[in-house]
Amino acid sequence: MEVYSVTVATGTSEYSGTNNYIFLTLVGEKGESERTLLDNPGLDFCRGAVDQYKVTSSSPLGSLLLVRLEKERYWVEDNWFCRYVMVEPTDGEKVLTFPCYRWLIGETKVEIREGTAKTLLDDSSPQLLAHRKIELQERQKTYRWLTWAQGIPRCIDAKTEADLPQDVRFDNEKRSDFEHSLHYALLELSLKKMAITFGKSWNDLEDFKRIFWKLRSPIAEYCMEHWEEDRFFGYQCLNGSNPRLIQRCQKLPENFPVTPDMVQRSMAARTTLDKELKAGNIYLLDYAIMDGIPTNTIRGKPQYIAAPLCLLYQHPDDGLIPIAIQLEQTPDLSTPIFLPRDPPLAWLLAKMWVRHSEFQIFQVLSHLLRTHLVVEVFCVATLRQLPAVHPIYKLLAPHLRYTLEINCRGRTQLISPDGIFKRVVSTGGDGLLVLAQREYKLLNYRSLQPHWDFCDRGVSQLPNYFYREHSLMLWEAIHSFVSGMVSLYYQTDQDVQRDPELQAWIRDISQEGFTELPNFGLASKLISREELATVLAVTIFTSTAQHAATNNGQFDWCAWVPNTPCTMRLPPPADKETVTMDMIMATLPDVSQSCVQMAITWHLGRAQPDAVPLGQYKEEHFTEGHTLEMIDKFRVKLKEIEDYILNQNAGLDLPYLFLLPSRIENSITI
Repeated sequence: MEVYSVTVATGTSEYSGTNNYIFLTLVGEKGESERTLLDNPGLDFCRGAVDQYKVTSSSPLGSLLLVRLEKERYWVEDNWFCRYVMVEPTDGEKVLTFPCYRWLIGETKVEIREGTAKTLLDDSSPQLLAHRKIELQERQKTYRWLTWAQGIPRCIDAKTEADLPQDVRFDNEKRSDFEHSLHYALLELSLKKMAITFGKSWNDLEDFKRIFWKLRSPIAEYCMEHWEEDRFFGYQCLNGSNPRLIQRCQKLPENFPVTPDMVQRSMAARTTLDKELKAGNIYLLDYAIMDGIPTNTIRGKPQYIAAPLCLLYQHPDDGLIPIAIQLEQTPDLSTPIFLPRDPPLAWLLAKMWVRHSEFQIFQVLSHLLRTHLVVEVFCVATLRQLPAVHPIYKLLAPHLRYTLEINCRGRTQLISPDGIFKRVVSTGGDGLLVLAQREYKLLNYRSLQPHWDFCDRGVSQLPNYFYREHSLMLWEAIHSFVSGMVSLYYQTDQDVQRDPELQAWIRDISQEGFTELPNFGLASKLISREELATVLAVTIFTSTAQHAATNNGQFDWCAWVPNTPCTMRLPPPADKETVTMDMIMATLPDVSQSCVQMAITWHLGRAQPDAVPLGQYKEEHFTEGHTLEMIDKFRVKLKEIEDYILNQNAGLDLPYLFLLPSRIENSITI
């Protein structure tokens, strides 16, 4: 008689425990143990419990291959979340850990493998090979590709979050917090009391302070005080919610006829526009992608958009400042070029129009498309093609947490025909999809790698570009970490080439997820360890640092509505001399639109109460010592980056802390 000591850990979130019957069977290379009902005196499988049991076998099992868990109903159905099972063999060998991290729903059976990561080529047991095959077959039935709309990345086949498997759903606490936080924000802004003002404009800019009550932040208040300053406008191009649009301008666009005389007053002493162009000190924001986008109609009233061109100058004393703005792509008499020397209200309104375009670009493209939807492709492919024992599955799993549900909620609640964008944003409705489709055609794999992105935009020398500096530090740390992990499981490039599961994964990404993108630049076959490390670094960087850079500051930059308005209710001005404060107030979002903008950006941009920071793992998929050492080294590097950023920002009136590792979530959960 062989007796095994077994430890079973139940999940820690609400409703993870169960009162149903749980049976366990150990499966070894020489046979199976008794099917054992796990039943101790008192309550078993309570939330957070770590219960111990004895499991017997009439004969030695040899090397343990699998743990079989079965759940049967007792009175009523009660789901159970199992974290892991640990087994102490009878021969005194080391304790084996079998990671699970799955829900057992209904009367069901699951078989889990010991935690040592293995590629298909590492397995020789027919039983384990069959287990891998069956697991993937079941996953591919559960996780299917769907074309939600033509011309954007494909996604998970689920009409709403309720259609998703429980294993990728929010925990109950997360769901409750998510659904109540927006309600709280709207109440704080007293929307019910302000209902009678729907459609009413604010009286003046000071009136916007009325919605600065409990929902506030130091940066939002700094923005409120400094938003009219040209220097602050330039700062946001570098370190605001959309820091990826600015590019070096070596030659003025033909459709932007700025003359040297127009901007000479903005130049430093003894220099000219031509000299500064050659010196690399002139930069451009070009919103051509906005040209001709369908506009929204809100409560029967048309909204307006523009497609600005904005020229900026890296002034030796004043920093990066705007020096010329054209609000449409085609210059003519009704499309003047606005200059800092123009009437102050005209220049201010021109900058507002640029910032309005920023809202559309960062929300729909930089945030939604280039992080949420891109990462969803990697998420679906990983679930479909890599079994839980695969090292790449174990590496990516923490970075895919909650992503499918938040994206489903985004499609049904944010960008749907009756979603929040339709209610308050100028590109709501058809416009946002057309905008996303245009960007998707231009999307390429190279631009998802920050070092190439900064190089291609010619911004490697821009001073005070904290987003660039911190992004590169994090990219190097992530790339070094995944390169080390890859080297542990793939000794040569040929090992990468010979892994059929890995090759099926990259094919699913390139051919199924990013379909309609023949020039995306990601091959459908991996031929080297370096290629594998890079695509893994892109996945992790995009789901962590890049998402944090575009998501976490949206309340800070958008709470003061005139700084980044979600919509504009009058067309762009055609005459600089006719701009009045009444025109500005009639153009900016009305009272109700402003309140919703403030509430939704707080809801989406706030720190999540159950956030798992970059480099920390709520679920321990890896069990090998050498792998855990690699993870510890990664954490040490992140701590060094954390300390550097804190020291760099000490004493600054406007700190840039969005890419502080402790504030970067390990996955896209909001």
